[in-house]
This record gives sequence, structure tokens and C-alpha cells, in this order.
Amino acid sequence: MTHAQTPTGTPTETDVKTTGPSEGIPGADLKTHKMPGHWLLARLGKRVLRPGGLAMTTNLLNELKLTSKDDIVELAPGLGLTARMMLKKNPTSYTGIERDKQAAAYTATRLPNKKHITVKIGTAEQTGLPDHSASIVIGEAMLSMNSLEHKQEIMNEAYRILRPGGRYAIHELLIVPDNVDGAIKQDIEKTLSAAIHVAARPLTQAEWRECMTKAGFRVETFSQAPMNLLRPSRILADEGLLRTLRFISNVIRDRDARNRVLMMRRTFHKHRAHLKGCSMIGYKD
Repeated sequence: MTHAQTPTGTPTETDVKTTGPSEGIPGADLKTHKMPGHWLLARLGKRVLRPGGLAMTTNLLNELKLTSKDDIVELAPGLGLTARMMLKKNPTSYTGIERDKQAAAYTATRLPNKKHITVKIGTAEQTGLPDHSASIVIGEAMLSMNSLEHKQEIMNEAYRILRPGGRYAIHELLIVPDNVDGAIKQDIEKTLSAAIHVAARPLTQAEWRECMTKAGFRVETFSQAPMNLLRPSRILADEGLLRTLRFISNVIRDRDARNRVLMMRRTFHKHRAHLKGCSMIGYKD
């Protein structure tokens, strides 16, 4: 699922320690019908919240060819799952950028307590990081929740903080085909936003590529996969048997949450012919 990043002015560069008790799922104090969809699913035990599933994230990281020499910046790291996968490569540094203080604390408690691993308060379009300070920037399921203008600002920021030879990886929602009828695209945005309670603005492949090239990146890697986030087969593949059973049990026991989950599932099913997950890597020459 998606994690929105909206501009809130110049961020305060506050490091969040990777120790201490979890502050809980962000938005947990909200009533179920008002919670953003991605945090509701997390509260119910869903760990993988990416459009193309765990397989697409795994393939994307393989394409990045991470090494111990990399300085990684992750935008909106969410539950920290991708961060933990990347940290297995023992990079020189990892920095998560999260605009919400509670979400940042939640992520930080799920990462190793080491000096080279930090989570900072900031926005994806104003990270506060120095020029050329990263070799890899990655963001998953967050650009789709921003306007076209903000998408471009975030990509421009990724280009700024990457050094020459750096790579920018995204994993987002995709609308197919490129020449999809405007009314269908508008309906996808409207119904998806209503279902997940976050403004959704997915793009076609041509539009994603245009944003990336406008920021200055050379695009060589693009993949797509079905958007099966709430299909039983995808849940099982992403979560494993025990987590899947726990998630289903939690959904069954919580009527309000069940209604929300079923609404999301109906929306994804309705648009299954035109809504996919995609990944892309841009290279900074």
C-alpha cells in the first residue's frame, strides 16, 4: 500500500534514535474508517504493502546490485521491511527520510541500533541532505500519492542528493495502457482515493518515464506486475502462512476493519485490467 509524502515546509533535521519502545502504528488513534489504508493493513498484521508485492521489491533490489560501499537513502520507509532487506548488504550508511514523527519512530525501532543507520524527519522533496551524499535513493509506494508537481519535486531531490553514477529506484502504482481513456484514469484516481483515504495519482509507464527523464535520469530498467495486494495468493506469497492466518483472523474479528479491507479489495478488483504495480531505476550519469 502507499505512504503519502506531502510538503510541509522546510523540515527540521531531527534524527530519530533506533532504540526505545515502539510508539505503535501511526494513525492508530484514528477511528478505523478514517485510517489511511496502508496503516490500517499494517495494524491488521500486513507487513508487505507494495503494489507489486515482495517479489517486485526483491527483484528491484537485485537490479540495484547493492554493495557494502553504498550510501542508501530511503524515502518514506514505512514499516522498515525494505530497509532491513537492504541492510543485509552491510552498506556504508542507511538514512530513512520520514515526514511523520510517529512513523519515523515506528520505523527506527525496527532497524538495528548502529551509528550508520538513521531515520530523519524530513520530506521527500526537501530531505535536508547534502548534494551528492547518496549512491542509492529508493522510494516505494509513495510517489503515487502525490500530485504530478510533487512527484517531479521528489525526483528532482533524488537527483540532487545522488552522486554521479548513483541509482534512483521506485516501486509504484501503474496505469495501463499508455493511451488509457481519460475517464477511466479519473475513475481509478477517485475510487482508489476513497478506498485508501489518501489521494492517489498513479501514472502510465510513459508518464513515469517522462518524470524520471525530466529530473535528469537515464531510465534503463522498467518492470510491471499485477496489483494483487489483497488477493489470497499474493498475501500468502508476501506474508507466509502464519502471517497470512493472523491477518485473516484479525480482519474477521474486526467488523469495521473488515468493511474497509473489502472495500479496498473491491476497488483493486474493479480496476484490475488497468491498475498494476511497477518498478523503475533511473541512473545519474
